[in-house]
Amino acid sequence: MNLVLLGINHRTAPLEIREKLAGGLQDLSAGYQALRHLAGLKEVLLYSTCNRVEVLFTTADPPKTVPRVQTFLINLADLPTEEQERIMYIHQEGEAVQHLFRVASGLDSMVMGEPQILGQVKEAYRLATQQQATGAILNRLLHKTFFVAKRVRSETGIGCQAVSVSYAAVELARKIFGTLTNKTALLVGAGEMAELAVEHLKRYGVSQIIVANRTLERALKLARRFRGDAISLAELECQLLRIDIMISSTGATEQILTRDQIKKAMRLRKQQPLFLIDIAVPRDLDPEINTLDNVYLYNIDDLQGIIEVNRRYRQQEAVRAERIIAAEALKFLQWRESLAVYPTIIALQKKADQICQHELKKTLSQLGPLTPAQIKSLQVLTQSITHKLLHDPILYMKRNHHPKDTSREINYIRRLFNLDQE
Repeated sequence: MNLVLLGINHRTAPLEIREKLAGGLQDLSAGYQALRHLAGLKEVLLYSTCNRVEVLFTTADPPKTVPRVQTFLINLADLPTEEQERIMYIHQEGEAVQHLFRVASGLDSMVMGEPQILGQVKEAYRLATQQQATGAILNRLLHKTFFVAKRVRSETGIGCQAVSVSYAAVELARKIFGTLTNKTALLVGAGEMAELAVEHLKRYGVSQIIVANRTLERALKLARRFRGDAISLAELECQLLRIDIMISSTGATEQILTRDQIKKAMRLRKQQPLFLIDIAVPRDLDPEINTLDNVYLYNIDDLQGIIEVNRRYRQQEAVRAERIIAAEALKFLQWRESLAVYPTIIALQKKADQICQHELKKTLSQLGPLTPAQIKSLQVLTQSITHKLLHDPILYMKRNHHPKDTSREINYIRRLFNLDQE
């Protein structure tokens, strides 16, 4: 069986094509049913995210099976056939294993090191097992994949530093306050960056979320998702007395808070620290606010500088991650190669047992009457000799001394012991 991985991702295909493919795979059960009817395809794993659609499968005949899987994907997105060479990639054997390890570890993501993809691969594997689409090889490979991703997370810093604006903002807040537990956060604006910021804040223990927006309906919608409160922009100044963190990302053309407004609020707060993040362009907050004591104001440029440093750090850690992946991929391939010797080992043991039983039976017929204990002793003796004689040849095969030419070595052993006699 050969391992093959075929797919498209954010590097090879534009968003509109990925959307078409994802739309065609909304019913993954139907996708599995279609794939399992393709001739030559044995085991299969299918996963679809916003940035990739990939099919991992085993086949004894890649030249015939790969085009069938390509056609399956092309039909899902209703693409011209000539598009497949431009947008699809094919990895086989070791390349397929390493690619899967890199995907699950976050090395092949749009944001390097992001952890969500591992959960998506685990969910895809869960569905594949429900569909009874995997077998010995893919089961072993997927469990190995989860182990490798865990090693990469625990032994490198690939996911330790913030590389998105929203995440960097929340990380800054954590550094200033030490912990975000029991803190109150105010988000001004209800766009995508605000939503991401809320998710990070909740993950790190912020107890209360307040959302302010020009359109109260949008503020209510976002607040409801995270069990928070919604306010209008007119209430913004009075809310400064009860919050610890404010993240602002409106589309306003003028500043929504001035230095004097913050100074007044700080006096009423008795100088309790206030953390302000302005990720709007143009800026929502007066830059002079940063001159006030116990007020920490950061803008989009401050965060971009932090993100660039963190991105370089992740790239350095990715080198260590690639080393782990390469080593673990080699171990998996060695295990896979070892599977090829087992039919020969079984055949060798079977032939030896048959010879043993035949010779024992012939000897017993010549010795005359023996007690059951004596017969048992002779059986143990012959089995022991057989096992000891086979021990070294079997150990030699399992250790796979010539992994690049395993089939030639197996054929030599089969001829040596005449295992293929008619």
